[in-house]
Amino acid sequence: MTARDPAEAHRSTTALELLFDLCFVVAVAQAGIRLVHAQTTGHPAHGLAGYLSVFFAIWWAWVNFSWFASAYDCDDVPYRLATLVQICGVLVLAAGVPRAFEHADYGLAVVGYLIMRLVMTGQWLRAAHGETGPARTTALRYAAGLMVIQAGWVVLLLLPAGAWTPGFLLLVVCELSLPGYAEHARRTPWHPHHIAERYGAFTIITLGESVAAATVAVQSAVDETSELAELLPIAAGGLLIVFAAYWIYFAVPIHEHLASNRQSFLWGYGHYLVFGSAAAIGAGIEVAVEQTVGRAHIPATEAAAALTVPTAVFLLSAWLLHARHFKVVLSQQLVLPVSALLVLACTFAGRHAAPLAGLVAAAAVAAGVVLAAGTPEHRTAR
Repeated sequence: MTARDPAEAHRSTTALELLFDLCFVVAVAQAGIRLVHAQTTGHPAHGLAGYLSVFFAIWWAWVNFSWFASAYDCDDVPYRLATLVQICGVLVLAAGVPRAFEHADYGLAVVGYLIMRLVMTGQWLRAAHGETGPARTTALRYAAGLMVIQAGWVVLLLLPAGAWTPGFLLLVVCELSLPGYAEHARRTPWHPHHIAERYGAFTIITLGESVAAATVAVQSAVDETSELAELLPIAAGGLLIVFAAYWIYFAVPIHEHLASNRQSFLWGYGHYLVFGSAAAIGAGIEVAVEQTVGRAHIPATEAAAALTVPTAVFLLSAWLLHARHFKVVLSQQLVLPVSALLVLACTFAGRHAAPLAGLVAAAAVAAGVVLAAGTPEHRTAR
């Protein structure tokens, strides 16, 4: 296993990477289902805490695989087999999500996470075997750090339940700190265009999960109540939000911004908010549907917040990570932050929040297109 060329032409996502991503959808869907259940039963704080912790495991395992693959994907038999074992770990993690939410039993979820991380340790050891000098040091640091941190997860499972929250937060800090420590010796040769495409693909998958979740919610509600007139505005608003999220995320060539580890780490870590909010939009649409047809006995504003808050988080995080690096005038910079505030204001519209938030998101896209068309760079390009 030798490093790939970070300037390799026409580098794109492989079929194996796409399969890996699709299997992660199972875990994302499980987290979304439990978030909906917690919100519709009047336990939003418990649901959010569980969602954020489970989603961290999903997101971080995906992040580590994707950056490693960008640097060392040799696509031989051992590499493919190792990736397939990681996929098994994803499925075990997904199977453990209900227990984690309902009974604070994180055992099975942690086992699935450990499977993925132990395989990644083996991959780094294999990379170290094929490297020399600082590159070998980086790979060995990754492998050693992974082994120590995974031992920490095992110990945390054996401690009393009261130790879970502080222990979890401590280990999260350790997980997030490992790349900075390991790559201090030498940056791994990840490919900027490939990384941007990988993150874009996972964003599409999480948005697609939102569409699927919303479709199932509306279908089941119509089958039971036939309140189509009340459900269509929610479905339309949800679709507008998803379409706008797609448009906003892919509006700029973000690979041009990924020039160093400092920029790429901040960008990559920030996608925890992008991915988490994109998946939560679907859960929010489901909650709005459940409240409308009377299956969720929660206030209309609380149901609306389940959709408007993740939508606002997506708009703001997309601006912070993507758009602001390519906007040339103040009016362009203000579009997404102002839109995020307007979406939050839609919360107070109760049952009308979904279509109103959808219109705000669509207006944000339209404003961005019009303002971009008026910039000197755009006129010159034409």
